[in-house]
This record gives sequence, structure tokens and C-alpha cells, in this order.
Amino acid sequence: MKTLMIIDDSPFIAMEIKDIVTKAGYDVVAHARNGETGIEKYREFRPDVVTIDIIMPGIDGIETAAEIRKINPEARLVMLSSLCDDDTMKELNDLNLNYIVEKPIDPDKLVEALEEVLK
Repeated sequence: MKTLMIIDDSPFIAMEIKDIVTKAGYDVVAHARNGETGIEKYREFRPDVVTIDIIMPGIDGIETAAEIRKINPEARLVMLSSLCDDDTMKELNDLNLNYIVEKPIDPDKLVEALEEVLK
């Protein structure tokens, strides 16, 4: 079974993600409500894939992704956001984060992105 960690400050969105990915055969090993905790939990659990909200209090999702990549350059990350403007897309591309799922989350698109990043 593939393991997944959720980093999202919204309990509602985290539950939605968990429901979607559990039905798709993933085991959710952790949920962090901010980037700092997400980085700690990543070190602890080393999941197969991580979903990260871009807009969070404290360090944002882009900085969180950069820190996780320092821990593991091969980390598989899927970014989630309702904000996909040009500046954000440039930052994501600079970090080689090509898997972005827009909110509100389309379950099929999320599962498709997860499968793609795990190839």
C-alpha cells in the first residue's frame, strides 16, 4: 500500500483528501496543519507522496516543499492551491514541482496527479 501525508491547515480539506485517497488505495500516515510540523512529520514517516497546501500560516507550502526537498531530493510532492497565478507557478517550476491540483479539489484529478508523481 502506498503511503501519503497531508500538509494542509484546513481540517475540512484534509478530511476530504483523506477520503479521496483512502478510496484510491493510499494509507494516510500523517496530517500536519502547518509547514513546520509537516517537515517534522516528513522526517518521521517518510511517506511515498505528500500533498501540500500552498497557502498556510507560518511557512507556506512552497517553502515547506523546498525544505522537504532538502531532506529528500527525490520526495514526491503534489501541491494544492486555489492560487495559481504566474508568480506562484514560476516558484513551483523553479522547485521542479510540476504537480499542482487546484482547489476545489476534483477527486479524479487528485488521484491522477498522485499516480503520475509516483511513476
